[in-house]
Amino acid sequence: MSAPGQAAGTAPAYPFDARPLVEPVPRAAARAFAEELRRTGRLAGSGTSVVVVIVIGAIFAVVFGSVAITLVSAVASAIAAGGGGASVLFLIFPLVVFGVIAGGAVLLFLGGTRRAEERMYRLDRFARSNGMTYLPRLSAPPLPGMIFAIGGTRQASDLVRGDTPRFVEFANYRYTTGSGKNRQTHQWGYVAVKLDTPLPHIVLDATSNNSLFGSNLPLTFDRDQRLSLEGDFDRYFALSCPAGYERDALYLFTPDIMARFIDNAAALDVEIVDDWLFLYAKRDFSTLDPQTWAWLFSVVGALLDKLAQWARWRDERLAAERAATTDAATPGAAPLPGAGHAGHAASAVPFVAPLDALRPPPGVAPQGRRLQKGVPWKTIIVAGIVVAWWLLSNSGFFGLFSR
Repeated sequence: MSAPGQAAGTAPAYPFDARPLVEPVPRAAARAFAEELRRTGRLAGSGTSVVVVIVIGAIFAVVFGSVAITLVSAVASAIAAGGGGASVLFLIFPLVVFGVIAGGAVLLFLGGTRRAEERMYRLDRFARSNGMTYLPRLSAPPLPGMIFAIGGTRQASDLVRGDTPRFVEFANYRYTTGSGKNRQTHQWGYVAVKLDTPLPHIVLDATSNNSLFGSNLPLTFDRDQRLSLEGDFDRYFALSCPAGYERDALYLFTPDIMARFIDNAAALDVEIVDDWLFLYAKRDFSTLDPQTWAWLFSVVGALLDKLAQWARWRDERLAAERAATTDAATPGAAPLPGAGHAGHAASAVPFVAPLDALRPPPGVAPQGRRLQKGVPWKTIIVAGIVVAWWLLSNSGFFGLFSR
């Protein structure tokens, strides 16, 4: 990452510094940092957590406190009545067990709080050392990627962000689907990279992380949108682009860019949507592991070097739409000053038109903004086989062959 506030390409890159992830953390400093996060509102949801802890503690005190009082009263009565040591010990033993359980619960809670505060402190110092910033949590991040529009309870955590030479965000992400016993939490790590211009919706589904049921991505896209690229790119990625945008995808994925993705991002799923590029994996990205960060930084660094090429792409369909709109809005318009009569060449204008004015505006035509979703046939077929097997097994069908 380049130093903040300096132009891309001229600022010296920050040397990768992972020491804050593993260096000893002063307990007082970590606690003070967590308190500062709560005070400034950057640790959203902490107030709710405190309320939950208080409620649980109150319930624990009411339920088990009454038991403890009863046991203490019984022990006192036994001693006053001159009861034997065995009976007193029998009454004291549950009280000791209760005390151990209560003390262990308190220590477990305090230990978890301490580890969480130290983790946030380490990630914040790591972000600062590498010219970035840290945010503990962000509910429902407003990003257009496929994983951000699914399910409920959407939350990104441990966000590490930088904005030079372009905005990049590393984070962990969770969302839930289903309800009751079928409720499931989905875990992702993502990298979000801001692009210079909106591009067609393109997905690179990495073949290395697919399963027996097909893609590990949460959405399935129509197979008619699959595009095969030259070389061995198809061995590493299945590329999908909107129908009619095949030439545009070939323009964007030149051989040198394909090589960068194969060499550096073959283990990651990739999505290009609007003016964002996303890298996905079903694991946490923002961790305290220096090797994970070194890998992610190398991937992003390798891709950033090539993304500038994409800034020159324009959707020719927008030029046609604009021309059609202009013609329709000005029927029978008078000729421009300097235009020749019919059959004669128009006189040259006394200025040179800027080349950018002749290009389509930045953006993507509606048909290229989103891929068409498909049906996950592999999953449906496998699920159908499992259901059929279960029905036949429970109906006694297979028992007919064992007679």
